This record gives sequence, C-alpha cells and structure tokens, in this order.
Amino acid sequence: MRFRMRVYRVQGEVLVAVCDAEIVGKTFRDEEKGLKLEIKESFYGKEEVDADSVREMLKKATIANISGERAVRLAIEVGIVDEDKVLVIGECPHAQMVVL
Repeated sequence: MRFRMRVYRVQGEVLVAVCDAEIVGKTFRDEEKGLKLEIKESFYGKEEVDADSVREMLKKATIANISGERAVRLAIEVGIVDEDKVLVIGECPHAQMVVL
C-alpha cells in the first residue's frame, strides 16, 4: 500500500495531508451536494510513503486532511476519524480531523 503524504508545521499545529497514491491528479464530484474534491500533488506531496509512516504521523496530527479508501481506513484504525463521519465525494472517501 502506497500513500502520498505531506506534513505542514504552522504555528504549533501539525497538519497531515494524506491520500492513496493512485488518486493524485484526480478530481471527484458530488453534483447533488455541490461538492468537488481535487487531489493535488502540490498539497499531498510527491513522495510515496508506506502505511506505518502514515499511522505514525496521523497520531501526531493536530489537523488532518485524508482522502482515498485506504488512507481513510487507516485514520479510522488509528482512532482519529469516526467511520460514520466520513464523506464520500464521487467515489472517494474523504475525512478531516481537528484537535480542539
């Protein structure tokens, strides 16, 4: 399993952007809800990482943006996303997390 992940550190926050590697460059839409999700390399990064690296960073995240079936599943396994709160935009599961 390969993922794209980029970590941003800003003003004490750790934002983790992670997605399934194969969806980079794709756009997903839910016309009914008026939602559009663009999976951009400029946001999710160029480097591919493994599941262990994703798990490790998601545990440290104060903010997370997670797209793709496998990436969202990892976030649920780590315990930072509730399964019933996952959006599906087009065919793409998507979740966001913020530690308050």
